[in-house]
Amino acid sequence: MTNIENELVNRILVMDGAMGTMIQQYKLEESDYRGDRFKDFHKDIKGNNDLLSLTRPDIIEAIHCDYLKAGADIIETNTFNANAISMADYDMQDLVYELNFQSAVIAKKAALAYSTEVNRFVAGAVGPTNRTASMSPDVNDPGYRAVTFDDLVTAYYEQVSGLIDGGADIILIETVFDTLNCKAALFATESCFEDKGLRLPIMVSGTITDASGRTLSGQTVEAFLNSISHINLLSIGLNCALGAADMRPYIEELAQKAPFFVSAYPNAGLPNQFGEYDETPHQMCGFVKDFIQSGFVNIVGGCCGTTPDHIKHIADAAKKGQPRRRPVIEPLLRLSGLESLTYRADSNFMNIGERTNITGSRKFAKLIIGGDYDGALAIARDQVEGGSQVIDVNMDEGMLDSEAAMVKFLNLIGAEPDISKLPIMIDSSKWNVIEAGLKCVQGKGIVNSISLKEGEEAFIAQARKVKKYGAAVIIMAFDEKGQADNLERRKEICSRAYHILVNEVNFPPQDIIFDPNIFPIATGMDEHLLNAMDFFNATKWIKENLPLAKVSGGVSNVSFSFRGNDHVREAIHSAFLYHAIKAGMDMGIVNPGLLQVYDDVPKDLLELVEDVLLNRNELATEKLITYAETVKGEGKKQERDLEWRNQALQDRITHALVKGVIDFIEEDIEEARLTFSRSLHVIEGPLMAGMNVVGELFGAGKMFLPQVVKSARVMKKAVAYLLPFMEEEKTEGASQKAGKILLATVKGDVHDIGKNIVGVVLACNNFEIIDLGVMVSAEKILEAAKAEQVDIIGLSGLITPSLDEMVHVAKEMERQGFEIP
Repeated sequence: MTNIENELVNRILVMDGAMGTMIQQYKLEESDYRGDRFKDFHKDIKGNNDLLSLTRPDIIEAIHCDYLKAGADIIETNTFNANAISMADYDMQDLVYELNFQSAVIAKKAALAYSTEVNRFVAGAVGPTNRTASMSPDVNDPGYRAVTFDDLVTAYYEQVSGLIDGGADIILIETVFDTLNCKAALFATESCFEDKGLRLPIMVSGTITDASGRTLSGQTVEAFLNSISHINLLSIGLNCALGAADMRPYIEELAQKAPFFVSAYPNAGLPNQFGEYDETPHQMCGFVKDFIQSGFVNIVGGCCGTTPDHIKHIADAAKKGQPRRRPVIEPLLRLSGLESLTYRADSNFMNIGERTNITGSRKFAKLIIGGDYDGALAIARDQVEGGSQVIDVNMDEGMLDSEAAMVKFLNLIGAEPDISKLPIMIDSSKWNVIEAGLKCVQGKGIVNSISLKEGEEAFIAQARKVKKYGAAVIIMAFDEKGQADNLERRKEICSRAYHILVNEVNFPPQDIIFDPNIFPIATGMDEHLLNAMDFFNATKWIKENLPLAKVSGGVSNVSFSFRGNDHVREAIHSAFLYHAIKAGMDMGIVNPGLLQVYDDVPKDLLELVEDVLLNRNELATEKLITYAETVKGEGKKQERDLEWRNQALQDRITHALVKGVIDFIEEDIEEARLTFSRSLHVIEGPLMAGMNVVGELFGAGKMFLPQVVKSARVMKKAVAYLLPFMEEEKTEGASQKAGKILLATVKGDVHDIGKNIVGVVLACNNFEIIDLGVMVSAEKILEAAKAEQVDIIGLSGLITPSLDEMVHVAKEMERQGFEIP
């Protein structure tokens, strides 16, 4: 442990307050900023506060001392904008190293003078710059970036180098509004540490810009945390933008989920119409005291509008409080786009969309090569809507500048929140393309892939880079001798790679994903008879012997022998996945359009497919090939598909829900409606019976999320058809409402079909429904409950973390004195 870590275990440390607010009180003029050194400078420089470390160091030192007298344990250097990108506005980028060095020297001198009784620390302040790497400043060109990752790394490296050499104890990357900027700062800081042969603690503080609970670049708090947790931070926290009152729910979330110490240094409330901050020291301290008493924080302080008086009040409160105890965080695969994605032991199979892969989709390839990026984005959007949880992007095409295409497409995805909410899998056989992609994504994605093909030295170098950029990684079962083509070779390569990654690279084992090679079945070659079984057995062995590692693969490879015959390919994919998941496969690159429900595969075909997959008899391949010849062509397939229309009504409704067939649902629901006394009974009867089948198949691993999404669409259309009839059938004369109920799917969850059905049923029983939709925070739920004066709050969710969020809502209700159920 460092000195400051020891301090943080035992007490709450106090940061200083606003530097700019204090400088304003000196009412400096242009001449003060210029001094003798810059009296003839060719530009106006008033407002360049960082320059005062060179021209008025007495003022900067006095401000540091005022905060130290008030009780600050950590003071920040006067370097918020002291980087080449921001200083270019004043044509002073040549001063960057000197500004940071001298600012650190001034702060260190003050800190040492006040370290007689307790240790005082200097945090080298690294601001966000005035550019964003994740967003375009030009609304007409969403793929444009005014600054690149490399530009930021160069600028931050120079700044951090000056801060270290000047004596900073900590590097503080603060006011993060774009996580990609922050990742560049972390990358630069780590590089600087490596070059100087030392390490300092790193603090990161983000900024939630408004009541949406997101950064300016669109990330949720948990997504932000996941994106930067590849660095062993001293602390993570929030500052600026919000006052302490509005910051509370986001600090609470960090307190629950972060393995690091947590900091909070809010503004003195929100600015008034004149841009001034009105929250008094006493008022602000009341909110910060709540953070302390609730066990949320290890470091507290102030940002815009705060003064030494604010810090004195906060320091007095901190002395009386106990520091937050860091929770033990389960080592799970935690990814992010704009939103977080956590893979747990009880998670269902993770679907990785494959249609934005130029090598696997002729349509996508044609669009990219033709320069139709809007069309390509539409394919990505379709995958999101189809239930993919990660988007795989591959641009490996000989006729294409793959690196430029990867950068352009990822930048365009970044401008589409409905796509970029998902984590990105950067897929290429070329390291330069992978690295270019890593520089474009602010979230924590997956690299696909690296291997031992070029030897251990290259493998270790690439793995270290992946870790430094903050991504999980897929490892191909490939070494210097070639691809692993049998069980023993798969085990040998995966074991070797795992131990190199864990023991030499210190790569988190939960972020290691193996691809043990899915090869085609039914090739007619004897050496390929065990292709599927070797994959299943290798998967089982990896899960049993390589702790926390995951298994993935490109599922469409298994049916390559039957390309052009979708009927057989769908059956192979479904049966393969069923057995692979039973063996422990966690995720896969899948085309949901070529995936059947396992139980819906015709029994004769399923037996033939499984004979081949499981190598159950010598004639298995020949029999499957013979069968495949009988179902070639779309005409016959369409005829087979419509046979279900001759079944009984309940069977037709169930079939439509399970298969996601929307074409006939209104016709069937109308037929059902005419057989029931009330339209509501159609929902409670045949529709729910069909959805129960969907739930059972999903729970048994025989249906996957993209298929469930299609089922939900059918259900929604059926309910929508019934709604007008149910309105007419509401209890006559019941002008008095039975009550008012608020419904919401909790934060972190987008699943709403159950909530919607409950809402319809309650509305039909004369309850007034206030439906807040999905991804609703506890604050919004409780604010709406108060405003609407509801009688009951109903919370919905599908995924496991939703249960924790529901507990959080209940605790907030208790804290705020709610008495409604």
